Amino acid sequence: MESTVSNLDICNLAYTGKFEELQKCLLSDKTLAGKTDQDHRTALHWACSAGHAQIVHFLLDLGVEVDVKDDASWTPLHIAASAGREDCVRYLIGRGAQLNSVNQNGCTPLHYAASKDRYEIALLLLENGADPNATDKLDSTPLHRASAKGNYRLIQLLLKQSASSNIQDSEGNTPLHLACDEERVEAAKLLVEHGASIYIENNEEKTPLQVAKGGLGNILRKIVEG
Repeated sequence: MESTVSNLDICNLAYTGKFEELQKCLLSDKTLAGKTDQDHRTALHWACSAGHAQIVHFLLDLGVEVDVKDDASWTPLHIAASAGREDCVRYLIGRGAQLNSVNQNGCTPLHYAASKDRYEIALLLLENGADPNATDKLDSTPLHRASAKGNYRLIQLLLKQSASSNIQDSEGNTPLHLACDEERVEAAKLLVEHGASIYIENNEEKTPLQVAKGGLGNILRKIVEG
């Protein structure tokens, strides 16, 4: 079978989008829907990875476990959000997927939507109750992720949904520290305009202004001073 990603045929069928073959297999043996492969992934994980919404819908109708975790504790929703599979995300949410489930890195699906600039998916997650201030194992929030990448619209969305701009990660950095360090000028300006402090020190005793490169520090100071 081409494009083999799994040691289970049912998972490969899900990934390659061979709906009729998959349907035939499962109607003859429904237990295959819950089988896990070498990565502890099910057909639902692989269908979400490739964005085959019809297969996702079919599997959910069969009653497969919506929040099953693979060997890295990724749920199908983590995978769909990270891969940008909006229709799959919508189906999973509709079937009660846990929005704030964490993987082995402590990341929620929203962390990946934020870092990969999946605006529509982030909006879906937030509107259905995802926590905008969830912290991973490095104490990073989705806003940290979006700010480091300069994902402007996502930063706007998170702030609108009550994301805190002054949470510090395990290195003491706020989202503004990261935006300044990565020279995300527009992101940094947006954060300051929405209350991000230019005075918080990280573990190296540096404020965002001290981390800022070029003339960004002066721009941010002027915004604060009005």
